[in-house]
Amino acid sequence: MFFIIGLGLGDCKDVTVKGLEIIKKCDRVYLEAYTSILTCGTEALEEFYGRKLIVADRDLVEQGADEILFDANRQDVALLVVGDPFGATTHTDLILRAEEKGIEVQIVHNASIITAVGCCGLQLYNFGETVSIPLWLDEWQPDSFFDKIVKNFKNKLHTLCLLDIKVKEPTLESLTKKKKEYMPSRFMSVSEAAQQLVEIINKRKLLEQSDFLPNEVSLSIGLARIGTSSQKIVACSLEDMCSVDLGNPLHSLIIVGPELHPLEEEYLRKFQLLRK
Repeated sequence: MFFIIGLGLGDCKDVTVKGLEIIKKCDRVYLEAYTSILTCGTEALEEFYGRKLIVADRDLVEQGADEILFDANRQDVALLVVGDPFGATTHTDLILRAEEKGIEVQIVHNASIITAVGCCGLQLYNFGETVSIPLWLDEWQPDSFFDKIVKNFKNKLHTLCLLDIKVKEPTLESLTKKKKEYMPSRFMSVSEAAQQLVEIINKRKLLEQSDFLPNEVSLSIGLARIGTSSQKIVACSLEDMCSVDLGNPLHSLIIVGPELHPLEEEYLRKFQLLRK
């Protein structure tokens, strides 16, 4: 059997009872470590589970599916993922590959930022399409994701923005070499995401149409370490979010739609950024 087990959003204790029982009995257990991370770290997970984990980076998950699935038709193999197994398309691809090989698959669900984002008070059915914001490089500054934010805003919907993380990412220079060299790990903050969005807004000159499109004074919500005891939530304009420091990763950002339900508005008041 091949298991994909969601670990939730907080720490090692967020795994479900079902998931923990499976982890303890599997012949091999991989920890997917590039689409997201848990704040507790691999060593704490191994201590809690009482077993060693095989850390699976991007190359192994995306290009080494055969290695992960090896003998899964005769042994129990598990892949552990932060959040819910269906939070990333990579995991869906692994399921399809397993089924092509005649390997039985079982999914163990858990909490995901897609649903946990409701902790800020916005109603989940008022969200539109989720977007991912990539970290810009000097020579690479994509902005096509902003079109989805605009579409949601026009439809009076909120947008959850998942912020980029770089874990064991090869440098551009090393891609042409036999030996890969990796960039330092980096996690996008809400302030970085807001700065990029403001740049895009200014570039596209959207401020003149502020009644219909998101702009730098639009309401935004910054979220950090959701599901942990140190979670933080701040609501302010996108411009003010550029200077907000929510501390350690992981962060998410919401661009709030142009209209709020009265209950949403009331709940958000407790997270409003107070300026001195």
